[in-house]
Amino acid sequence: MKLAAAGDNCMDVYENLGKAFPGGNPVNVAVYFVRLGGEASYTGVVGDDKYGKIMLDALNRKQVDTSHVRVLPGSTAITHVELVDGERVFGDYEEGVLSQFKLTDEDIDFLCGHDMVVTGLWGMIEHDLDRIRAKGTPIAFDFANKLSDPVIDVAIGSVDYAFFASDDGDTPELRDFMKRMHARGPKVVTVTLGEKGSIAYDGGEFTTYGIVPCDVVDTMGAGDSFIAGFLFGILKHKPLRECMHMCAANSSVTLQYNGAW
Repeated sequence: MKLAAAGDNCMDVYENLGKAFPGGNPVNVAVYFVRLGGEASYTGVVGDDKYGKIMLDALNRKQVDTSHVRVLPGSTAITHVELVDGERVFGDYEEGVLSQFKLTDEDIDFLCGHDMVVTGLWGMIEHDLDRIRAKGTPIAFDFANKLSDPVIDVAIGSVDYAFFASDDGDTPELRDFMKRMHARGPKVVTVTLGEKGSIAYDGGEFTTYGIVPCDVVDTMGAGDSFIAGFLFGILKHKPLRECMHMCAANSSVTLQYNGAW
């Protein structure tokens, strides 16, 4: 099973810890997918600074294919983070060379040589999804907690597996939203609910799942671990409920250490 992750990356710089960790939604999903036993690549850009080297070295150590990561003159993206009682608190974001990221035709051919492509809200490839989908490659997309972001209108019709996040729990309003999103194209719409678990809708029924209890050290990467577990299960043709168990179990591992990975 081969997963292609494409889009944003960044260094998560923890000011109060004096440490920096590689991260970014597609990057994290690729690493967690390999951790589960699959193969993954990451397509994106980094700067020619120290953080770009750290990012590439870390991905290579995690056995993620970086053959389609371009190094551009400038700064690697940075997200400033504080850790407060185990919860990440985001500060300033410096985009750096990511502002120059654009998929080439060769990148798209490379991505479509995988079993699935995953990207997200800040991946900057939403306008290329129809080209990927036209080649027959399934697409997963993380819309995060932006339930009304304009990117939804651009991307949702080309997405097979749509992921959202909400802190409001399993409400009738959320289920109505999931039904509306499903009607626009995805096979499955899934929403993570933090400590309340998750809920998925496949057009026929809703499936809910709880969490795998653990001692939480840092929530960074928990949602991306969830996505990796879900896609790993989907590509192994597991039932939806089993996929959701794999999500929760994979997230619980990530919650127990500092940084995404």
